[in-house]
Amino acid sequence: MINSMTGFGRARASSNGILLHVECKSVNNRYLDLTFRLPDALQSKELDLKEIVQNKVERGSLNILVTIDKKETGDPKYAINEKLAKGYKQLLDELRHTTNIKAPVTLQDITAFESIFKTRREDEETVELLWQLTRQAAGEALDKLNEMRRKEGEQLKQDLLQRAADVEEAMHQINQITEGRSEELHNQLLKRIKKLVENENIDDDRLAMEAAILVDKMDITEEATRLKSHIKFFREALENDKPVGRRLKFLGQEMNREINTMGSKANHSQVSQLVVKAKESLEQIREQVLNIE
Repeated sequence: MINSMTGFGRARASSNGILLHVECKSVNNRYLDLTFRLPDALQSKELDLKEIVQNKVERGSLNILVTIDKKETGDPKYAINEKLAKGYKQLLDELRHTTNIKAPVTLQDITAFESIFKTRREDEETVELLWQLTRQAAGEALDKLNEMRRKEGEQLKQDLLQRAADVEEAMHQINQITEGRSEELHNQLLKRIKKLVENENIDDDRLAMEAAILVDKMDITEEATRLKSHIKFFREALENDKPVGRRLKFLGQEMNREINTMGSKANHSQVSQLVVKAKESLEQIREQVLNIE
């Protein structure tokens, strides 16, 4: 099954008045690139969370956001840095004395210094609970993300099959135009060469051999055969259950190589037009494949 690398998943888990949210967003990337935004209490669990993601996703640039809501517990997010608060109080008292201000230092004066508040450190039991909630929510969010990636992947698959069929149809038309042209080209070349050197003594066998070599250089049979094989493998890859983005990219490059060679060999206006048409489809294939896992 083809998976896109673009997706989104969100889930939440709760216990003991704690509500934890996990959001996962992904876009295309050559490798698996992970970015985490975690609360301080879960910073030590980043490697464990990375392992969970790696078990579910193989490619893509993922952004994982974890947020905690503890409104129901009544526990504040911040604690007071007592030493710093006392230090600011002393500093303000010294300022009052220096400036001869009689007004007392108020709580509002001290709380103007935001650094007197620090993030509350969670106890081990709470950290373990937060981690269990994170594992649960992350697993669900990643499953939703993968489901979205699968749905978009199916749409990409159908589009790629159609583009491959367009290339195949262009190749079929090229074959119809060029089929049986070898003898015609051979005779045309002989006439042209004889006309150019009609006053020279030239061996007919050598002339025929040179014409045959030129005709062979203009023959696209080998390129057409390889292109047909690449399209076959491309379709087979689209039915694979494993990530095939890199393989599809390689096959797209090979198809483009054969089409380019056919265009340079076939000295025919209709063939050139069909080559351009096929290359347009291949360019669309290339763009779509970049988003496949």
